Amino acid sequence: MSALAASIPREEWHAREPRVLENTGKLLALFEQFDVRGTFFVLGWVAERYPQLVRDIDARGHEVACHGFSHRLVYEQSRAEFRAETLRAKSVLEDITGRVVQGYRAASYSIVRDSLWALDVLVELGFVYDSSIFPVRHDRYGIPDAERMPHRMSTPSGASIVEWPLATAKILGCRVPVAGGGYFRLLPYWLTHWGLASINRKESQPFIFYLHPWEIDPGQPRVATSPLSRFRHYTNLKRCEARLRRLLGDFRFGTAYESLGKLGLLPDTVMTR
Repeated sequence: MSALAASIPREEWHAREPRVLENTGKLLALFEQFDVRGTFFVLGWVAERYPQLVRDIDARGHEVACHGFSHRLVYEQSRAEFRAETLRAKSVLEDITGRVVQGYRAASYSIVRDSLWALDVLVELGFVYDSSIFPVRHDRYGIPDAERMPHRMSTPSGASIVEWPLATAKILGCRVPVAGGGYFRLLPYWLTHWGLASINRKESQPFIFYLHPWEIDPGQPRVATSPLSRFRHYTNLKRCEARLRRLLGDFRFGTAYESLGKLGLLPDTVMTR
């Protein structure tokens, strides 16, 4: 989505063809086929307009977590703006599901070194885990020397929150992103499989894998944008669903909250309110 942000202003979102319902429905059916339960980081803007979609996700046993409200990058907001947007999104999701939202992921992994203050806001709002830090170098996100595995970390004010970084594998001492999304579409399948398997087997850790609903929609309209953004957004859309089916058969998956609980990183938290 961020790759097309310059071409599709937020004020025009409502005028675009809504493909999120069909695409998310395809993912839900696919997960049902493979008996997979996962975590959906839902945008508040989407939840407000399509509350039944959020109810469907919840009813099928998936975890509903927060992806902010309008997909604004954290480091482009003031602390007050970020707090207001995040609270609005969290409240919408909780009103729809009747469950406490425990997890958060920033738009485009935009909790970076200069925006770590956002973790304090998340703690203030009652989140128990975050999955926004990508321990790689990138032009828009990343903390290259951040811890790679799920852990409890201190916020700038001295509070505590659980962080589940996006998955990276180690090759000759270098970190290779194998977390999903564009990396899943652009890199060969064997590399993603090898990287995720190495996290499981060599490091005895779970990995976190992500995918956007639009990434299994090769028929989506093409938007005029920069060559780099076009490459990042549209490459290998036709291959993505088949790769995802293969991945779901090759690994076992569960929700982020359940997995962190098995690692002993989470307190006993009531999931309803």
